Amino acid sequence: MTSLDPTPLPATAGSLRERYGERYRWLLLLSVMVGVMASIMSSTIVNVAIPGLSQHFRLGQERAQWVSSGFMVAMTVSMLTTPWLLGRFGYRRTYVGCMVLLLAGGLLGGLAQHFALVLAARVAEGLAAGVVQPIPAIIILRAFAPHEQGRASGIFGMGVVLAPAVGPSIGGVLVDLFGWRSIFFMVVPFCLVAFWLAWKFVPATAPGGATAARGVRLDWRGMLVATFGTLCLLNGLVELRGDAPAQAALLLALAAAALAVFIAWERRLAKAGPGHEPLMDVGLFGFRQFAMGTVVAFIYGTALFGSTYLLPVYMLVALQLSASHVGTIMLPAGIVLALVIPVVGRLADRQPTWLLVGVGLALLAASFALMPVVDLAAPLWLLVLFTAIGRVGLGFILPSLNLGSMRPLPRTLIPQGASAISFLRQLGGAAGVSLCAVVLEWRLAAHGDSLAHPATGPARLAAFNEVFLLLAALSLLAMCAAWQLREQPAAADTPREGG
Repeated sequence: MTSLDPTPLPATAGSLRERYGERYRWLLLLSVMVGVMASIMSSTIVNVAIPGLSQHFRLGQERAQWVSSGFMVAMTVSMLTTPWLLGRFGYRRTYVGCMVLLLAGGLLGGLAQHFALVLAARVAEGLAAGVVQPIPAIIILRAFAPHEQGRASGIFGMGVVLAPAVGPSIGGVLVDLFGWRSIFFMVVPFCLVAFWLAWKFVPATAPGGATAARGVRLDWRGMLVATFGTLCLLNGLVELRGDAPAQAALLLALAAAALAVFIAWERRLAKAGPGHEPLMDVGLFGFRQFAMGTVVAFIYGTALFGSTYLLPVYMLVALQLSASHVGTIMLPAGIVLALVIPVVGRLADRQPTWLLVGVGLALLAASFALMPVVDLAAPLWLLVLFTAIGRVGLGFILPSLNLGSMRPLPRTLIPQGASAISFLRQLGGAAGVSLCAVVLEWRLAAHGDSLAHPATGPARLAAFNEVFLLLAALSLLAMCAAWQLREQPAAADTPREGG
């Protein structure tokens, strides 16, 4: 098919299904998987370059941490716009637009001469990543029959985790050879492949349809409130270091007030009638299984993204490993995760999802709790083993949580559900990155150490170990909410047509 062939441009999901047959739904999943891989890579790979970037721009720990947190804030808030964008512009235009923004962010970040431009590039990448990430869950629940959804989630998860598995390893080598700028360019080939796949396989309309109509206006007031609340939350956590407790209390109070205003506004908008659609339909939380799933997602996001930030910094500044060593240590764990996910995906079609999520959270907690065993004299294989245990836990959680939470939802609420659960997971993730950075600085100061000091020792290791134990406690707390997912087992059998 040549670029002059106009047929794919207005193609619907039905016409593409007729052209490619039964395999079309898998080709569609592959297409969006590439874009999500690019967005996840842009999220995680920058962590191995933070020390080099900090040294180049002469940044303190607080400002350097915003390279990760700025991305997280943008990604968190933009997730709420996914249902509206899909309904307003269609799947293909929304997806391609995100890939253009992600590509532009990678190029800008790699070429930037000022830290403000690097931060702007990270925000642009975060906006694109946030819109893209809920799309696969919508496709899996709308285009696949119930008995295939676990398998589809497992295959999709296996592909997606290859990005953070291979990315840090390649990125660490690139940082050692070419400097921190090189890691921004890693998204370029993924974006180019995503353009080609989108042209061939992503429909202009949705597989099953999005809920928003073209006449519906974007809830920009709700988006502003959500952005304001998220920024207050993260800045409030940063101020908890102890320098300005009154300012921290004020910011956290404003975050709580923004949450109350957001819920009230979304309730009002839901009753406003045609032409209005809330960013987050609060009616979703009337489904107990979904509500409990969002609690798990928030706490899980806090532990997962907090550790994603913490682990590379721990290896670089506490264990004094090189960036390439960090990537090498993370690679086996990523491969284990990629192998576990498709197996668990098949189990999710037959076993209770709450049980799989609970097992995963237990393994994740164990991996954090075992980290204090590692010291400067410990063999590296021990660190590899503990990291792999955590990744096996992730393999149990990733294919199961969305399915267990959203299967009870009516078809019309699936896009909103995917957006809401992704938003809350990423909100937990954004808070987790800030929480780990703040608690780490606090514990370092308590042990008489600082990341600005070039030396390492027992005091520094003790500070990191205390943060790992905090993440273990959070994972165990999420298990309590995961246990509540069993309250509506019949919802997992709700019939739903593939399409």
